[in-house]
Amino acid sequence: MKNKGSKLLIFVIVISLALPGAVFAQAPAAQAPAKPAASESAPKASQVDLAPSARSAIMMDAESGTVIFEKNSHDKLPPASITKIMTLLLIMEALDSGKIKLTDKVQTSEYAASMGGSQIFLEPGEEMSVEEMIKGIALASGNDASVAMAEKLAGTEQQFVAMMNERAQQLGMKDTVFANPNGLPVANHYTSAHDIAIMSMELLKHSEVTKYTGLYQDYLRKSSEKPFWLVNTNKLVRFYSGADGLKTGFTSEAKYCLSATAKRDNLRIIAVVMGEPNTKTRNAEVSQMFDYGFAQYMNHNLVKEGDSIGKVRIEKGAEKELSLVASHPYSVLLKKGAQTSDIRSELIVNGSLKAPIEKGQPIGKLVVYQGDQVLKEFPIDAPEAIDKAGFWKMFRRSFGGLFG
Repeated sequence: MKNKGSKLLIFVIVISLALPGAVFAQAPAAQAPAKPAASESAPKASQVDLAPSARSAIMMDAESGTVIFEKNSHDKLPPASITKIMTLLLIMEALDSGKIKLTDKVQTSEYAASMGGSQIFLEPGEEMSVEEMIKGIALASGNDASVAMAEKLAGTEQQFVAMMNERAQQLGMKDTVFANPNGLPVANHYTSAHDIAIMSMELLKHSEVTKYTGLYQDYLRKSSEKPFWLVNTNKLVRFYSGADGLKTGFTSEAKYCLSATAKRDNLRIIAVVMGEPNTKTRNAEVSQMFDYGFAQYMNHNLVKEGDSIGKVRIEKGAEKELSLVASHPYSVLLKKGAQTSDIRSELIVNGSLKAPIEKGQPIGKLVVYQGDQVLKEFPIDAPEAIDKAGFWKMFRRSFGGLFG
């Protein structure tokens, strides 16, 4: 009996050790407190009003999100067709996930065909490919094409609007409520220059979108007797060097709006203006914003797309470690001629990471320092899911060496 009792006691001890707590996560090293950056904005030589006629405006680096210039950027205003940036974002994300393909056919409902304002004159029952619909939205600002794609992706316009608002919340767009996918005037539909820049930055992560937004002209219904000529409503893509998007907007309430992007060398800038009096002033002030940004600033690259950022340990995970690879380039915006030799980056993990880990789950941040000052913090999400390890895997991992 004594021998059996001893064996039982040993078994209980072994089992208790194999249960939660048997795998020891690497404790994060103690960090010396770093000095925070003075501002999320880039250093400014002077705060000139680059868009004096705009009701609100903002200019930011498209990669880091660093603000170069802003004016009333959080005012909640009607965005008109700039709304379609969110519509395009959800389309591009559906393409990336495999939910739809560019060649898929989209049938036009009577409701979608009934949209007024700018349109590509879809007929009820008419079919176009997803790619043709994207061109209709990106170039001609088709309200009918926007609703047709909303119904394709979500079943109904109302459900698509719910998706738009959910995505806006995920992106931290606190000044925004959407009520439709095209920006036609309606109650309780508003956003801000700041939030437009945020969703523009997210859309530009899908680099293939500029293949459409950067076109100056194209055709729909090419094989028919009456091909439809598309001309980009954003004339900067033709007349400003480096401009390749994104979206214009106009209603009598919103006035003339534009979210524009241009790239020169390794610097891509987003410039947003709202409430401009006419297209000439709108385009001139956005061009002036671009001129200032490209003359004054440069991008300092930290990590290239596909580069390793590091590895993190996952407690109780089916995999012990999760490798982090940059899904897009990481860089910081600096004044031209700035010192770069003391700039470094460090991966900071959110404490102990325990399985299960979901794909896209926030797990830490990449902190960029210049000396002991924080220049920028980039959120890092899990690139893949990690399931929780089963009991026997945990047991073998903990005591495999002991039992040989």
